[in-house]
Amino acid sequence: MSGKKTEYTDFNPITAADYPDVDVICVDDTYYMVSTTMYFMPGCEILRSYDLIHWEHAAFVYDRLDSTPAQQLEGDLNIYGQGMWAACLRYHDGTFYVCFIANDTHKTYLYQASDIRGPWKKSLIDGFYHDNSILFDDDGRVYIVYGNRQIFLTELESDLSGPKKGGLHRMIVEDSEESPLGYEGSHIYKIDGRYYVFFINIPAGGPRTQSVYMADSPEGEFKGKTVLQDDNGYHGMGVAQGGIVQAPTGECYAMLFQDSGAVGRIPFLMPVTWSEDHFPVFGVNGKIPARIEVADLNPGYDYKPLVRSDDFRTEGGDSFGFESCWQFNHEPELELVSRDTDKGIVRITTGKISANLVQAKNTLTQRTLFPGCTACVTVDGNGLKEGDYAGLCLLESEYAYIALNRRDGKLRLVVCRRSLGDVGFWGERHDTEAPEELAFLELDPDTKAVTVGAETDFDDMKDVGRFFCMADGQRKILGPEVKLRFLLDHFTGVRFGLFIYSTLECGGYAEFSEFERS
Repeated sequence: MSGKKTEYTDFNPITAADYPDVDVICVDDTYYMVSTTMYFMPGCEILRSYDLIHWEHAAFVYDRLDSTPAQQLEGDLNIYGQGMWAACLRYHDGTFYVCFIANDTHKTYLYQASDIRGPWKKSLIDGFYHDNSILFDDDGRVYIVYGNRQIFLTELESDLSGPKKGGLHRMIVEDSEESPLGYEGSHIYKIDGRYYVFFINIPAGGPRTQSVYMADSPEGEFKGKTVLQDDNGYHGMGVAQGGIVQAPTGECYAMLFQDSGAVGRIPFLMPVTWSEDHFPVFGVNGKIPARIEVADLNPGYDYKPLVRSDDFRTEGGDSFGFESCWQFNHEPELELVSRDTDKGIVRITTGKISANLVQAKNTLTQRTLFPGCTACVTVDGNGLKEGDYAGLCLLESEYAYIALNRRDGKLRLVVCRRSLGDVGFWGERHDTEAPEELAFLELDPDTKAVTVGAETDFDDMKDVGRFFCMADGQRKILGPEVKLRFLLDHFTGVRFGLFIYSTLECGGYAEFSEFERS
């Protein structure tokens, strides 16, 4: 198969959005990439590309996972920082396979489909396999590689239901206890008769790196080395963890990701060549190049943006009736969400009392973009009850928002912020207390709807957000600039979110229209 090769410059990062823990395959003339979606529903998003540079939505693997109380935001429960992690994507004998673990249920999930669009059949693999990767060997055996610091290789039954009775099970690699992050993020391949396993790790005193171990057989000794230790000039944030893929034209590429501050973890692409000792060489002499030449397998194809504006007049098929750019924060309660596509209105009604944004059900989210972006939406608060908040948020552990709020029977516009203080990178759980009000604006009694907006600046890790409203066609900033942070208690990048929550009485509603991004 051939394709016209195009040279790209300044092509990294690839999606400019939070798509971590990537795994890429090529089937015929199409690349597919899966990444971690954690607590967002529908989940386990798969992207499609014909050149590895431009990507669009292909499918969600599931709408709901197990519908546990925590996945449904019941009471004060949630699965922030948990949910679906680090999926493995494979294609074998006409079937697509997606395998991942969920850290809230401590299960290993296996989904299968003959078409990337589904339907996907769900099952479980007996055991818990952190950051796993599956290999369908050409002798009919199936292996799963997984673990953290200690990496194991286990032979599975042919139907992938669990470990094969009497099958191979061994530790193949063990990282030093001095490493802040031991080997994990496994990706296993068989190439030219040799077995390769790729990992991310942080060596003592060093940045994140990409390592590879190689053996002549699953039973043989795995010998390895570092193949990439490069931050692409960005704040010491090493580019690592991901897989490799061979193009139909023969070239090999690696898709890894870089921690990029509050915007999240973003994929990076680089070429892979092979040395005389059969080890891969990532980038150019172990460095990420500024230029890359990639064959376009479908020239002229028009990709649909991963994030975009929405007038809510079009029914989608992949995201509970919404366009695929939207995901709900946790599993939605769809009885509380309605659409009027003729008028372009989404109505969300409250069904529980929440002290703050993170426990609000049915928050509709879209990813933000590096190096910065803006979103605005019109919010009609006529249906708000006393103590309700509804508006546009920057959703993360230290969230902030601009919202209509009904107090003493009157509507006002507020900017609120949850600040966690000095909690370190790992963060602390703060799911029950109310946020701090930073600013407010009294509204005219006749005001029912307001266009509100949020803008972000992630360039050079500034990681700040600002809020505004539209008055007489002009943008009016409300409240101070807020600092945004990527913390591991949520473990995802900042997202725009359309939300409502009630603090006193259920049953209030807000209507959203004309969501615009720039």
